[in-house]
Amino acid sequence: MPWNRPAGGGARRAGTVRLPYTDRAEAGRVLAARLATMGLDGAVVLALPRGGVPVGHEIARHLEVPLDVLVTRKIGYPPQPELGVGAIAEGGDPVFDEGLLARLGLRADDLAPTVEAERAELDRRVAAYRHGRPLPPVAGRPVIVVDDGLATGGTARAAVRAVRGRGPSRLVLAVPVGAAETVRSLEAEVDDLVVPVAPWDFQAVGQWYRDFGQLSDADVTAWLERAARPGGEGSDGP
Repeated sequence: MPWNRPAGGGARRAGTVRLPYTDRAEAGRVLAARLATMGLDGAVVLALPRGGVPVGHEIARHLEVPLDVLVTRKIGYPPQPELGVGAIAEGGDPVFDEGLLARLGLRADDLAPTVEAERAELDRRVAAYRHGRPLPPVAGRPVIVVDDGLATGGTARAAVRAVRGRGPSRLVLAVPVGAAETVRSLEAEVDDLVVPVAPWDFQAVGQWYRDFGQLSDADVTAWLERAARPGGEGSDGP
């Protein structure tokens, strides 16, 4: 199921995509082709590290707009940290899966130590990626939030809510692939939602890529430096 819901509501088919994607760069080029028709002049691309950065790099390169990161962290269930019960994005408040908290018998206050630890790691990554540079100004301009896939959607939800609080003129979430149920749940959070593939048989983001290698902080920094170099925005890796 392709998904490309323009501003004003309604979903339209976005064309056929051959899967799996070769890598994140190819996925970014597919998204860029769709975003190029949407009148996003003056936009800024905010990519979620780590995997969203090479996707966002291709979008920023093709649209000739700035690229930066928006750092997010999953908030895990303490006895089982890989189980995400919420997420936090820089400049935003924690966003919790209230239904899951209820099933686990938890309140948000119970997770205060976990949230504090994730804030500390978020701050570390912001410093590593941006070296004291603030987020680019987004008030009154289109913002494209990018990741490499949507599984539960927790970090994407935290990200777009944090960006919404900064007053963009138009908020777009662009992701190469996402679980259909998750994509539907995020429609109301943004002005435009661009997801070329939204399958119901979604198990993991990596199943939709041939090359889904892990990225390091150094990789993220290299992508950002590459995007910032005048005339140096080639599509090869860092």
